[in-house]
Amino acid sequence: MWEKILNAWKVKEVRNGLLFVLAIMVLFRITAHIPLPGIDLVALRRFFEGNQVLGMLSLFSGGTISTFSVVALGVAPYITASIIFQLLTMIVPKLEEIQKEGESGQKRINQWTRLLTVPLSVLQALSLISMLRQSQMQILTRTDIFHIVALICTVTAGTVFLMWLGELISEKKVGNGMSLLIFAGILASLPQSFSRFMATYDSSQWVFIVVYGLIAIITVVGVVFVNEAVRNVPVQYARQVRGQGTLSGGVATHLPLKLIMAGVIPIIFAISMMLIPSLLAQFFVHARTAWLGAAAQWVLTTMQNQWVYSLLYFALVFAFTYFYTAVIFHPDKIAENLQKQGGFIPGIRPGKPTSEYLNLVINRLNFFGAAFLGAIAVLPQLVSGIGGSQILAIGGTSLLIVVSVVIESVKQIEAQVTMRQYDAY
Repeated sequence: MWEKILNAWKVKEVRNGLLFVLAIMVLFRITAHIPLPGIDLVALRRFFEGNQVLGMLSLFSGGTISTFSVVALGVAPYITASIIFQLLTMIVPKLEEIQKEGESGQKRINQWTRLLTVPLSVLQALSLISMLRQSQMQILTRTDIFHIVALICTVTAGTVFLMWLGELISEKKVGNGMSLLIFAGILASLPQSFSRFMATYDSSQWVFIVVYGLIAIITVVGVVFVNEAVRNVPVQYARQVRGQGTLSGGVATHLPLKLIMAGVIPIIFAISMMLIPSLLAQFFVHARTAWLGAAAQWVLTTMQNQWVYSLLYFALVFAFTYFYTAVIFHPDKIAENLQKQGGFIPGIRPGKPTSEYLNLVINRLNFFGAAFLGAIAVLPQLVSGIGGSQILAIGGTSLLIVVSVVIESVKQIEAQVTMRQYDAY
């Protein structure tokens, strides 16, 4: 591992990219500690402590929402906008055609995603501020309309700023920008989370601490195992006669299919979707309409149930693994490219049968991969339910995201180093 890091550091382009990403993360953490006026930070932290949903929201924002900084919303609105457009491309034929246009079509969809991020940020900021106003802890010290509008505009601008930073990171090809921003926020909040965890547990409950430590090790090993697992599909290239009877081709190779192609994205998508019902319920819990307030309270009570929360979390991780794999993996294109290059899978006819075979293989891989990833995701939740601490559940999700992001970034850095080594020859 250290040899790989040393080799990456020796390559000038990769080294400059890593230093650039590090500078961006430092800038992100600086902005995360610029609080907005009119907020009682002590009351805000008490409001977030002990609430699993709000703790997940703080995790998803990179810890910025618990200090209500200028980037309080984090990248959550942008990720929600991405989910919306990826769903629409599978439903709306016109958007699907635009996506198939290649790079130009993807640029158009990315631009629409950025534009949708702005109203989503405004809506989420309004919901969050309304939830804080309805709290009995007097978190907002100023509630005049001018101050509320200023807060909404500021945090919306902060989200757009983080969206720009994330895209700058992605351009350096050393990891996914949005995932790395969440990763940076998690790492920055680890010392505080650990101190809170130790403060809430006494020596008589050391068994749960040991069990959670074992769960953490299992999570790390499991995520590494799943990310490294590959199914090699054999591919044979037919011999071709070129020129003056020269034979070419006839090469036997393989097509590597990862057990989980989506990486950490299903976890991030699942957390994003888990937050929406609770945030909306927090917004309507004090509604004047009786049935609406009762429905919101029922949602909050249901989401606080550890078993319901874990089952829903598992189902979303499982579903988003299939969904995101369908977005990034296209068996039809792979089968078409193989046919054009004279390649075929032994025992499978080229064209549509090859596409159907690849689709069957990837669905089987997804079943085991998604089930394993979902189980790893909810394991800390179940342990925390037994131990009675929400910090364990949030910490387990943090660990899962950190390990997945590190693996994804290392893979991209290795690819960059390998490409530069080939260019040298």
